[in-house]
Amino acid sequence: MFSLKKLSPSITDMIRFDHSHVMVTFHQYTRDKRPSVKKALAETICDALEIHATLEEEIFYPVMRPKAHDQKVMEKSEPEHDDMRRVISEIRRSDPKSSHYDDLVFELMRDVQHHVADEETVLLPEAEQMLSKDRLSELGAQMTKRRMELITPKAGKLAANHAIGFSGSTAAIVVGVASALFAAKALGSKKTA
Repeated sequence: MFSLKKLSPSITDMIRFDHSHVMVTFHQYTRDKRPSVKKALAETICDALEIHATLEEEIFYPVMRPKAHDQKVMEKSEPEHDDMRRVISEIRRSDPKSSHYDDLVFELMRDVQHHVADEETVLLPEAEQMLSKDRLSELGAQMTKRRMELITPKAGKLAANHAIGFSGSTAAIVVGVASALFAAKALGSKKTA
């Protein structure tokens, strides 16, 4: 029998992709960018991190918590998300024209790099050792479904910030527009159902 769950990328691959997306966006951020571009990049980063943290906390961590060999990494993961949320809140209250704004974005970048290193060297390899490929794909399908629920209300904002933040990158604009169209189609089909 056909199963969409078996076609889904694994949850570990999806987490790695999220990490890469945020890091690519961080690398676009420099102090000399226009304030509107810095704000769009920072908002792209903040939204991506909020969605990613929610997905991990709702789907990945509950599965890994009882299985993880390195409980220290597991125990500090959610508090690190809370620290990132605190910095995100400060970024959103700050003026992108100020050097304080830049400092906060770079603080967030350092926090994310540390967090990503722990996940990619400890938790993700453990998940791939302990869970079957089918289970990893099943969790990936759950993550995809939940991601769409979280992204849909923000689709327009995400697309606009992507277009502004990556204004010099044609590929990024195409990805942003395609993502917005996909989300709009998903939202439209949800309303007609």
